[in-house]
Amino acid sequence: MTGFGARLAEAVARRGPLCPGIDPHPELLSAWGLTVDADGVARFCEICVEAFSGFAIVKPQVAFFEAHGAAGYTVLEHTIRALRDAGVLVLADAKRGDIGSTMAAYAHAWVGDSPLAADAVTASPYLGFGSLQPLLDTAGANGRGVFVLAATSNPEGAGVQRADAGGRTVAQSIVDAAAAANREDLPGAVGVVVGATLAEPPDVSALGGPVLVPGVGAQGGRPEALGGLGGARPGQLLPAVSRDVLRAGPDVAAVRAAAEKFRDAVAYLA
Repeated sequence: MTGFGARLAEAVARRGPLCPGIDPHPELLSAWGLTVDADGVARFCEICVEAFSGFAIVKPQVAFFEAHGAAGYTVLEHTIRALRDAGVLVLADAKRGDIGSTMAAYAHAWVGDSPLAADAVTASPYLGFGSLQPLLDTAGANGRGVFVLAATSNPEGAGVQRADAGGRTVAQSIVDAAAAANREDLPGAVGVVVGATLAEPPDVSALGGPVLVPGVGAQGGRPEALGGLGGARPGQLLPAVSRDVLRAGPDVAAVRAAAEKFRDAVAYLA
């Protein structure tokens, strides 16, 4: 079984490092002339799948599907399947985190063999990095990946993430723990999430895995300013953009063109 790290590296080399997001936010649904319900979300996703079929990895934001209950989850299942059928890696932005059997159940859902299982999932380590072990184990056994929140751009996060943890920030301790998890299998399948607008990002040079970089575009992250973020190596950064691309809809060609413009702007990172 080819691991997620190797599959991602190969996809990025062929299709570029941009990670477009699928965020069926109610305001976007309305702007696209779609109903704010599961049917509208389904049509929104059909357009996105067609527009993003030439990209390496795409990130559906789970919360906007979850808001529509069981019908929303059904749309998410179909969307994950359609993206993968198109040869696109899928990163489920679910930010799950818990302990024990509950974490194991989340692991089965998102990186196991459930209908929701994606190629990778985002996770929160703030119950302790060790609490993620069931998720890391299940992901590894299934050739899938995990992106662990390390340093986010939201101001509220700094009080925890930048706190001292034995001479390094908590965020750096998370990056270092992810690096340890990757040590025996490079390129690693354990990535981290580091916000694009951070003035002092953690050092990711020894991570051995990918770095998802949300916040590009509408949130203030400039594509041309990402080079070397946190000491990143070529091919390591995955800039993520959603709203600035999705505002171009609902025309498929317009959404694709907006995404390709960002992909071209970050091509130097590969």
